[in-house]
Amino acid sequence: MAVTPKDAAAIILLKDQPHPKVFWVKRSPKLQFMGGYHAFPGGQLDKEDSSVMVAGCEGEESLMRACAVREFFEEAGVLLARGTDRLSLERIAAKRRAMAEGTKTFKQILNEDSLEIACSDFEPAGRWVTPAFAPRRFDTWFFLAWMPDGQEALIETGELETGEWIRPADALDHWKHGEITLAPPTLHIIRTLAQHADRIEELQSALAAIPEAKRATVRRIELRPGIFLFPVRTPTLPPATHTNCYIIGGDELVVIDPASPYEEEQQELDKFIDGLIGEGRRVREIIITHLHPDHIGGAAHLRARLGVPVAAHRLTADRISYSVTVDRLIEDDELIELKGDPGWRLRALHTQGHARGHLCFYEEITGAIITGDLVVGIGTVVIDPPEGNMKQYFDSLRRLLALPRLSILFPAHGPAIGSAREKIEEYIEHRTMREDKILAAVQAGAALPHEIVEAAYTDVNPALWGLAERSTVAHLEKLEEEGRVSRYDGGRYRSV
Repeated sequence: MAVTPKDAAAIILLKDQPHPKVFWVKRSPKLQFMGGYHAFPGGQLDKEDSSVMVAGCEGEESLMRACAVREFFEEAGVLLARGTDRLSLERIAAKRRAMAEGTKTFKQILNEDSLEIACSDFEPAGRWVTPAFAPRRFDTWFFLAWMPDGQEALIETGELETGEWIRPADALDHWKHGEITLAPPTLHIIRTLAQHADRIEELQSALAAIPEAKRATVRRIELRPGIFLFPVRTPTLPPATHTNCYIIGGDELVVIDPASPYEEEQQELDKFIDGLIGEGRRVREIIITHLHPDHIGGAAHLRARLGVPVAAHRLTADRISYSVTVDRLIEDDELIELKGDPGWRLRALHTQGHARGHLCFYEEITGAIITGDLVVGIGTVVIDPPEGNMKQYFDSLRRLLALPRLSILFPAHGPAIGSAREKIEEYIEHRTMREDKILAAVQAGAALPHEIVEAAYTDVNPALWGLAERSTVAHLEKLEEEGRVSRYDGGRYRSV
């Protein structure tokens, strides 16, 4: 079931006419939601926002402007209220500290100096809803505003890593070279700012012109140039509800994991690919990362519809022949080159652990990785023997860490992960922690897998212990191979 979006607001703050700069921030790579992404300052609606008056409007228009101004002040230190020209920078900074420390509310810091938020100072610039596949969703109001004289934008490091003024054309150039990650609203806004830099009077209407900026479903998700993420609903394991299909390239495209068995989802993917073909592109082949049903469900349909070959690892091809004809085998370290601007070099990596024939694809130019089910953006990766192997899984994670450049992970489930290295290290750390608990449980006398789960998974909902037992068996097989535990009586374990 899709998560209900929470109300949020953000401000696109400009300065320096007639060729404006925009203020944006880079979110900390450590954040679970959009870690490492560039975005505009903003955040979730607070219950106290309803107590703040906005001159010239009421209802939602007033409420969301109050939210946007408060969030921008908290994150970037700019107080977008009338009357601040009477205040020193020190006074404004003191107000920000008081809010951060919880000694004053936003309403109080406005009232004590008779400051006023004016509706007309904030032009509506679209309203975007996070797609249904995401674990956290927001219904975000964007507002266009201008930097007041005499103030400075300064972020507090923590949730945010950096903040800067940048010309939109330069920001777009960074994205085109794969140097930064942008969510669809931010990309649309940056593109529109760059296109209308010398026609500011048209900017507001252009920002809100597309259906997605009017709360329509976001389907075209291009987080990196030529890497399209298209989530489709599949019969996958909760909490995930979708599997991400990736369409990569320029004039030539590859489609990775057309996953849905559902006809209506296949039709949506067909329409999306038809749109790309209508732009003069051609689909070269379909690629399967691994054998599981929530990754191959639409492959036969798309193969027949487009008349293009399917490629997979040989260990996958053998196992899915009942459902999908694999026309070409992909070997470890194979390079798939796709021409265009900026060009794509997909290095196939045979990354066993979750499945024997599992493949990841490393885009060598930008350091992006299509991770399949090796690393996911929602839920956990199940290692289920005999198909799954925990030692191989650790080896595969470490192989990714050894790559020369890591920038972003594109998983099969959940949102893209901008903090690539940190996420892989987190996976290794978490699995090592769980293995230590499993070993400690065996040393304490637990012998059967279900007994070990009860001791080692006390922080996990017992409803999930069935899946946990499969991963526990995988850990025990790894420990046995390393000579740290031994098996006896057909299925009991003891410490060595």
